[in-house]
Amino acid sequence: MSKRVRIGFIGAGWWATTNHIPLLAKHPDVELAGVCRLGQEMLQTVKEKFNFPFATEDYHELLAQGLDGVVVTSPHHVHYEHARAALEAGCHVMVEKPMTLKAEQAWHLVDLATERHLQILIPYGWHYKPFAQQAKAWMDEGVVGNIEYLLCHMASPTKNLFGGGGAPPSQWTPTIAAPDPATWQAPEQGGGYAHGQITHSSGLMFWLTGLRAQEVSARMTAPNANVDMYSAATVRFTNGALGNISGAATLPDGCKFQVDIRIFGDQGVLLLDVERERVEVRRHDGKTLRLEIPANAGDYECDIPPQRFVELIQGRGVNASPGEVGARSVELLDAMFQSAAQGGRPVFV
Repeated sequence: MSKRVRIGFIGAGWWATTNHIPLLAKHPDVELAGVCRLGQEMLQTVKEKFNFPFATEDYHELLAQGLDGVVVTSPHHVHYEHARAALEAGCHVMVEKPMTLKAEQAWHLVDLATERHLQILIPYGWHYKPFAQQAKAWMDEGVVGNIEYLLCHMASPTKNLFGGGGAPPSQWTPTIAAPDPATWQAPEQGGGYAHGQITHSSGLMFWLTGLRAQEVSARMTAPNANVDMYSAATVRFTNGALGNISGAATLPDGCKFQVDIRIFGDQGVLLLDVERERVEVRRHDGKTLRLEIPANAGDYECDIPPQRFVELIQGRGVNASPGEVGARSVELLDAMFQSAAQGGRPVFV
């Protein structure tokens, strides 16, 4: 019989109440022990809706409840504060992306978790899709050889979320809490497309390749918005490979998300495309690997990461989206923002 785990939430906004809390509330091995968020009215609504026995606006009070794990879904700019406090309290942590806003903060969380033998899981949903798992297995086998060039592009129907009225894409209708525009549209709180979406595609890229950014030159534009809606960067990785990273917030609503990753090595290329459900390897020796993927299997879902978090607390399962991957994404994004603020001047990570 599996150990029953006590989980608390720091932050309970639209995504937590739409995805993470409902999933974990149904999990037979989970006890939803407590919830923390600002705003008494919504706090009580969440408490009653999901039968939390404890609710508070003070995360220190939550962390005193004897928890096994903490899910951090607070606004981006306080992820570090909340995740650090949870780790220091001896809790495993699932922290939403972006893991933090600054590279040194992200790596501090990784080091802290390692020192205390705790897990950090970043809920990157695509990592747990069967086609992505196969792509990772192929990359681990060295199918492309030494990586020499990368393309990593993402586009999504999020124009309204980042630059309009604040509503999410229509496929994710909020249940009891709407997105807070300040989280997505305020630069000082980590708003904008890079922090909100390129965190997904870059996380997938770093997980597949094991690379790390070394030098970044980036440009960002914000037409009719307060935060970046388009981003483009040229990256040199620590192994000498080059890469182009790009993102666009302005697909029309209802369009499928685009994530297109192309990994070129000295022995071949791996192509991964979630919009058109393609994973393919083409090698210079003439060998081709092609995965048959069901229609719509590339659609974004985040049901496996919360379940995997529970398994990790129980001492089983594989973390396919660990803190190290989240930190590599953060240091890329951090450098992109620094470079863009300097007109594209190269920034060393």
